[in-house]
Amino acid sequence: MAVGKSTAAACDGWIVFEDEAGQSLTPPRARSWGRKGSTPVIRVRGRGSGRVSFAGLTCYKPGKRSRMFYSVREYRGRKGEPKGIGWRDLRDLLVRAHIQLGGPIVLVWDNLRMHLVEPLREFFAAHADWITVFQLPN
Repeated sequence: MAVGKSTAAACDGWIVFEDEAGQSLTPPRARSWGRKGSTPVIRVRGRGSGRVSFAGLTCYKPGKRSRMFYSVREYRGRKGEPKGIGWRDLRDLLVRAHIQLGGPIVLVWDNLRMHLVEPLREFFAAHADWITVFQLPN
């Protein structure tokens, strides 16, 4: 069995994959096709600003339907506003997933710097009864 799969089977838990993504809300300048020698430039109205960040969990367990949980953060450039998904958002997302799934979680994720911060390590150590973490190799 793959790493994590036998752990999930042993504790009758869910295999959970987590990842993040982000997208700028600033529209790009674009060019379109046109007659030879004359490339039209498409003007975009409004500046647009900000960013949208997402974190998602896909959850699998044999004999159960797969589940997905996600969190969205919109950044508009206001003072004191978080720019993206933080470790607290990931922690809260995992807690919500655990409550709704009703069982242990075997979490598989990459080596993003945010995943390695001390508060998350302390959280995992404090909740080792229902969460096991596997870091993907670099």
